[in-house]
Amino acid sequence: MNVRLTEDSVEITTLPNGFRVATDRMDSVETVSLGVWVGIGTRHEDAAENGVSHLLEHMAFKGTRRRSARDIAVEIENVGGVLNAYTGREQTAYYAKVLAEDTALALDLIADILQHSTFDAQELERERGVIIQEIGQAEDTPDDIVFDHFQETAFPEQSMGRPVLGRAEIIAELKAEAIAGYMLSRYRPGNMVLAAAGRVEHRRLVDLALAAFDQLPPGGAAATDPARYQGGELRLDRDLEQAHIVLGFDGIGIHDPDYYASAVLSQVLGGGMSSRLFQEVREKRGLVYGIHSFASAWSDAGIFGIYAGTGEKEAAELLPIVCDEMLKLTDQIPEEELRRAGAQLKAGILMAREKTSARCEQLAAQLLIHNRPVPSAEIVARVDAVTGTDLARVARRLMASTPTLTTMGPVGAVMDLASLQERLRV
Repeated sequence: MNVRLTEDSVEITTLPNGFRVATDRMDSVETVSLGVWVGIGTRHEDAAENGVSHLLEHMAFKGTRRRSARDIAVEIENVGGVLNAYTGREQTAYYAKVLAEDTALALDLIADILQHSTFDAQELERERGVIIQEIGQAEDTPDDIVFDHFQETAFPEQSMGRPVLGRAEIIAELKAEAIAGYMLSRYRPGNMVLAAAGRVEHRRLVDLALAAFDQLPPGGAAATDPARYQGGELRLDRDLEQAHIVLGFDGIGIHDPDYYASAVLSQVLGGGMSSRLFQEVREKRGLVYGIHSFASAWSDAGIFGIYAGTGEKEAAELLPIVCDEMLKLTDQIPEEELRRAGAQLKAGILMAREKTSARCEQLAAQLLIHNRPVPSAEIVARVDAVTGTDLARVARRLMASTPTLTTMGPVGAVMDLASLQERLRV
């Protein structure tokens, strides 16, 4: 068993089977946030099983060999705790928040659902209906579903482009055996992290984990095909009040040296009320209620994008202005603007350190992504090291790729992809 003490409050132990236990002790609180993060998500699915990661996450709470779905809910709520989960493109998380004295119970519940779920047929039929309703709700929410269409347009015909919720026709047919098999083959100790933050004793949590996680099949990380950004255009003419527009570019992955520059660039462009897009598009021209940029990053790929919702009359004017603001990023950005964007990012990082849930999630994600905890001081230093020259170079890099343009609603007046590319020539 490999035990490692990192700087400050973090300790990490690797169990003999490769399962990692990491704690971030906070003596100023009375609670513990803890959970298991698995390095498995939508991009690890085959096309015929799209949505199985998300369905599995739901079914894990629907009963084990020794607990019914109601038992799970009652036990955690008897101690005033919360138990939840989420699915992403590269990770799935099962987590709880409890008083420190109830840490053992929370860990036992999570270990139980990850090793002894029964995938009862009746529960599966009910949960299919719930997820199909969730998919339908997303379809009825244009500022939500437009991002699924955007992702698929950017990464067509591959797992990175498929929806996290899955497709209703696939969810309707997935069998309990397929879900259990997916869990058995993908949830391996070498690809899992138990993380906890708050009033937690590392040695005690390790002992609890040794006893609780003794039924995991051996193995490590699951392979997946490399992401292949393509870009392109999708226009969905719908009877809606607003045109929902997402414009994106081949972005920066988590391990890319330009990762932090991309994050700062997004903050400058559309990260807050002082950002260029908010000031120019909303405050000066009144073309939108909301507009923002984003820099999504995964292990081997990224997307840099802008979302806006605008009226039919304003739609024609919007994208040319967005393009102009993108082009301005290739010039040297004033020092004051650079420092303001950096301050916003750093404040978000440091404010999150005050919450047990954020520290727990950050620790788990860093171990899965970087194989080590990344100190806040290191992140802050990387943000501070970004220069205006870096931002201009990254902006040129982004705009050298084929854009992804996805529009939904009354989109007849929205600039098309060819015109947009012509306008964006650096």
